[in-house]
Amino acid sequence: MSPKFLVTHSGGFHADEVLSSVILMQLFPEAQLVRSRAPEWITAGADRIVYDVGGTYDVASGIFDHHQRGAPQRDDGQPYSSFGLVWKHFGRDYLAALSVPAEFMEPVHAAFDAGFVLPIDLVDNGALSPDSAGLLAGLTLPSLLETLKPVFDEKDPEATDRAFHAAVGIARSFVEAKIGVIHAKRRAEALVLTAIASVGDGRVLELPTGMPFRAAIVKAGADHLLFVVHPRETDWCLTGIRRAEEGFELRADLPAAWAGLSGRELETVTGIEGASFCHNGRFIAAAKTRDAALALAGLAVVDAERRSI
Repeated sequence: MSPKFLVTHSGGFHADEVLSSVILMQLFPEAQLVRSRAPEWITAGADRIVYDVGGTYDVASGIFDHHQRGAPQRDDGQPYSSFGLVWKHFGRDYLAALSVPAEFMEPVHAAFDAGFVLPIDLVDNGALSPDSAGLLAGLTLPSLLETLKPVFDEKDPEATDRAFHAAVGIARSFVEAKIGVIHAKRRAEALVLTAIASVGDGRVLELPTGMPFRAAIVKAGADHLLFVVHPRETDWCLTGIRRAEEGFELRADLPAAWAGLSGRELETVTGIEGASFCHNGRFIAAAKTRDAALALAGLAVVDAERRSI
């Protein structure tokens, strides 16, 4: 399907049709965006995709609305907005357009749906209020996009359409960035799982660069791991592993004697040339070389095992 027109309603806008437009405009860049409530536009046609208006959900006819009686719901009974419907049917094509490879397609699609699309669907249907974010309510994405609407006494008849297009551009940045983060986490997971397989029963996991690692460690059931070592731009990093996704408690802290030391003082206490820094919170340390970082990690393991006895 190569539509000539992408049709959504005119007037005030919300996050769901703005974000739907991000997806559809990426996939059909030659199509003209039409904002209208005129019957001749919001009815089915072979030359168009209609969304967030039209009074029906009919994939074959290219209409993706959710305001009608018997509106579509997810398998768990939660409501769709136009964004959820567009993502359901066009999301994978969108990910392919962003060069997400086939091996990551389904997990990225599902993660973006659960963490980004579903909240927009719920807010648009009144099943979730931005007010639940407390003081941050006005900083949620649906709220921020609505701040782009023209003020009440704006007289320019083109102002709302200009604001809509501005909102689409801003929303596109967030969509692409969020998908990029999700995709990166999947790539990182593959690398971490490979590294875990290599380390065996060792207590220190060495990674080829800094990356998210906790989720993969948990997924692998690698409860024996205590520390992670990886290179940075100019040195090497030694860091602990958090016990839970929330909070800062570690499986093992770095030795108390290292807390807050740097340079020569840390070298003296550890006996390791090249030891360069340990945070006072004992969750991260640095060294000038790989050998020094691994040596620090070895000492940290001994200290942690001694304290656990």
